[in-house]
Amino acid sequence: MCGIVGYIGTRAASSILIEGLKTLEYRGYDSAGVATISEGRLQRTRAKGKLKNLQTKLEGLEDPARLGIGHTRWATHGKPEEHNAHPHTDTQERIAVVQNGIIENYRELRAELKAKGHQFRSDTDTEVIPHLIAEYLENPASHDPAITELTEQSHLLEASRQAVNRLRGAFALAIISVDFPDELIVVRQQAPLAIGFGQGEFFCASDTPAIMPYTQAVLTLENGELARLTPTGVEVYDFTGHRLKKKPQTLNWNPIMVEKQGFKHFMLKEIYEQPGVVRTCLETYLDTDWTTESKQSPIRLNLPDALLDDLQHIQILACGTSWHASLVGKYLLEQVSGIPTFVQYASEFRYAPAPLMPNTLTIGVTQSGETADTLAALEMEQTRRAASGEAQFAPRMLGITNRVDSSLGRLIPHVMGTQAGIEIGVAATKTFVAQLMAFYFLSLELAYRRQTISLTRLAEIIQGLRQLPAQLEQVLESQERYVEELSHNFSETQDFIFIGRGINYPIALEGALKLKEISYIHAEGYPAGEMKHGPIALLDEKVPVVAIATLGSVYEKVLSNAQEAKARDARLIGVVPMNDPEAEETFDALLPVPVVDELLSPVLTVVPLQLLSYHIAARRGLDVDQPRNLAKSVTVE
Repeated sequence: MCGIVGYIGTRAASSILIEGLKTLEYRGYDSAGVATISEGRLQRTRAKGKLKNLQTKLEGLEDPARLGIGHTRWATHGKPEEHNAHPHTDTQERIAVVQNGIIENYRELRAELKAKGHQFRSDTDTEVIPHLIAEYLENPASHDPAITELTEQSHLLEASRQAVNRLRGAFALAIISVDFPDELIVVRQQAPLAIGFGQGEFFCASDTPAIMPYTQAVLTLENGELARLTPTGVEVYDFTGHRLKKKPQTLNWNPIMVEKQGFKHFMLKEIYEQPGVVRTCLETYLDTDWTTESKQSPIRLNLPDALLDDLQHIQILACGTSWHASLVGKYLLEQVSGIPTFVQYASEFRYAPAPLMPNTLTIGVTQSGETADTLAALEMEQTRRAASGEAQFAPRMLGITNRVDSSLGRLIPHVMGTQAGIEIGVAATKTFVAQLMAFYFLSLELAYRRQTISLTRLAEIIQGLRQLPAQLEQVLESQERYVEELSHNFSETQDFIFIGRGINYPIALEGALKLKEISYIHAEGYPAGEMKHGPIALLDEKVPVVAIATLGSVYEKVLSNAQEAKARDARLIGVVPMNDPEAEETFDALLPVPVVDELLSPVLTVVPLQLLSYHIAARRGLDVDQPRNLAKSVTVE
């Protein structure tokens, strides 16, 4: 989730670009860079690491340019080094491009362009774009002769349009060229980009807070649109080259809304922060240089061998959403790491603890690190194990929390921080996904130590983890509006059923909990195969059923269970693979997610359920961020 800013107008561009990047640095801070054009020259400055490093390089440099683009990066293709930092240029360094997203077919495009003499200097997918634009400027492709206005307006715009039609993936772009010093081209395809309208000046950014200091008139591009910004105005086109009529909207902001970064509620903001949270987790716990030839683990937990070696059992203590994350953790620890794992409600464990088992790792999971039942259960377990006096029962304790400086951190010597940042909404969203990521890393570390999966399989899972941030963005971009419209159907609904199997059964539980927490609708989650053992009696046309059916070992089974509900007149909503014809025939409403390894699917399948719960509650006019009777941290029993 990189950050893009752009400016064209009458003021010095560089300072505006830097201020915009400060606002967007939450979207990535592996590197940053700016490119400006003045007096027939492109000036590009880039720096590895956080934005302050770029600012240091720019100190003392005079740059009168009135046109420029900037970027703050989270690395996807290519290590976080300066040569991989944006902006990227063509061979002649006359075109500069910044990108947010992933170009899926960059390898074949790169090979094609290299065969034509283009020289590449980075390892990124983005670099093919300026080269491709340069190629179309030099050798324009044929296009619909009915579309003449676009080429007459700008050869750069037409070359950019032809280039983006060659790209596959999710991306937002900002493009400038020395040969077109009065133009800024911007593009959106499955990645956010907004245009700000000033007086004789125009802006673009990945997020509106970067624009708001200068204007409240903002136009958000839709997927498949590109625009030409000049000092005299903005022209918007679709990818076929047809001119579109669009008007900016005036945003009304106050300090509270600024704090929410333009979102109506903190919960929605935090749902949208999940791609960044996953990226931060990957950056924190994953060795970016690891290959199957490496002699060390790809996971960086910094936990002692004595804590993790020779484990025979794992027991997890948690409450609420953390308990659901722990159920996913159980699946991973058993199926990936090969360790028998038990998940207990901390409130129940306190009064009916399991018999002591030898060589057991006890994990406490709590978002705040202050959950009273979890802390008490952990303290009790620590005490009774220490009191046993036998080495095989010695306490091995690990905490998973969003607040390592909490009571949990003081109680237990070893803690994994989930890197989610402050979560204000009472209903946990981004912290749940962060907890899932912690369990992925822990299970992979144990699998590596115990050699329970091959290195090839380990590499496949890691590659899948790296793709999750962009896939989360894709889910958010593609479903927000549809889920909002879908929610209108459930304003008066009294009951919901959620079903899933295998690793996605806990996601059914979490989806039901979210709906209960903020909409006050009665909802229950069940293993899909258990519906006919009782819950199916609840079904009729008034009880919607949400089924999580992702490709994998239980896909056909879940579809069959969904059909059983459909036969009882229940309205079916499916969290399903994208572009799956069988799902389209089965469900009344589809919440599609990208096709991923079944093992990784919970990170994606939970997001449509979060959005559904949010929009139903918002539609009902409820206090989404502070639902009744609930608190963010449960510090009493």
